[in-house]
Amino acid sequence: LCFLSRPIKCLIIFNLCLGLIFLSAFFHMKNKNYIISKSHDELLIHPMPCRPKTNVMFLKTHKTASSTVLNIMFRFAERYNLTVALPAGQLVHLGYPKTFLAHFVEDFQAIGQNYNIMCNHLRFNPSEVQKVMAANTFYVSILRNPIPLLESSYVYYKGDVPAFRISKDVNEYLASPMKYYHPADYKQNIYARNIMWFDFGYDNNAEDNKKYIQVVLKEIEQNFHLILITDYFDESMILLKHTLCWDLDDVVYFKLNSRSQDTVQTLTPESKERIKAWCSLDWKLYLHFNQSFWRRIEETIGLEQLEKEVKHLRTRQKELMETCLLDQEAVGKDHIKNKALLPYQSGATNILGYNLKEDLDNRTLRTCLKMVMPELQYTSYLYAVQHPHKKRKQLGLPLLWTSFQEK
Repeated sequence: LCFLSRPIKCLIIFNLCLGLIFLSAFFHMKNKNYIISKSHDELLIHPMPCRPKTNVMFLKTHKTASSTVLNIMFRFAERYNLTVALPAGQLVHLGYPKTFLAHFVEDFQAIGQNYNIMCNHLRFNPSEVQKVMAANTFYVSILRNPIPLLESSYVYYKGDVPAFRISKDVNEYLASPMKYYHPADYKQNIYARNIMWFDFGYDNNAEDNKKYIQVVLKEIEQNFHLILITDYFDESMILLKHTLCWDLDDVVYFKLNSRSQDTVQTLTPESKERIKAWCSLDWKLYLHFNQSFWRRIEETIGLEQLEKEVKHLRTRQKELMETCLLDQEAVGKDHIKNKALLPYQSGATNILGYNLKEDLDNRTLRTCLKMVMPELQYTSYLYAVQHPHKKRKQLGLPLLWTSFQEK
């Protein structure tokens, strides 16, 4: 009827409508990878759900909260029924401090590249790690400000490291480190200087040469997809979650292998400056990747969204603490009731642990137990699960958690 009465006008209207339909289809095609959802009274655009990365190599550096990350990795492996590259035989590290070789992994000859997760201590050796891990493995590690790191190493390893043993305290050591540190004893003294540089596979006594440092930093950038920062641990967990496409509960944690505050030695301002010079390789490593960490945050998440997600993480952590923990916090070694959950104690430290609430249902108990399980016990437990016909790792601790093993 429209065309019979006003054919030209109707034709124009028809063409306009047709154009709008095409435009609508075009924009729909352009945005088909996004879902619009309403959250907290805001309209947010989220990418379509991605697939979690399940092949992950975490280089576990020393005194960097890496035991907490290891626990996160182990729990993720159990959730998805993944295979972990565990230390062979009675070892609890993957050959450390020796440079890593593939045969340090239990059953490497039989399993080949079919491991999903690698996260126990090792000294990085990319060609040998690649023999164990699949080609699409995601490589991640973590760094800490060398100033608190050295103080932590001093207290933790004082009884084991010759350079630390004969000095009165950390400030006396730093006042004249070469008085105590002998490069010839580097195998015993690796924790006393540039320990992160060593863990990444490099010479921790190398000369602080600008060209050399740039070469190493470039190599690390090529070998690792992501470097986290201990000093911004919650922010690191959010970035890890986004990058690996994991859930919030995959990265929620209780702090493990931490020590009581009364064992912390106060560094003088002079000592702090001396650490920057004494551990200059670690200092430059940290500065470089601290910058790239925040650049990555800004490019992928944004500071405003990061703040919201960190808040959610801490809220979830508090919920789980209220659900799981008898004391709502970590307690000293003498107050841990279940000695099967006693963390390894080293030097003059008092490594904290947790007491679980009684009368938790089995499902909740399993969840809580895995979150508080110390590193050595969890390694031993997973080893028994993955290699049931092998001799168990002898830790000298009761293994009460095996009764909660998921079938």
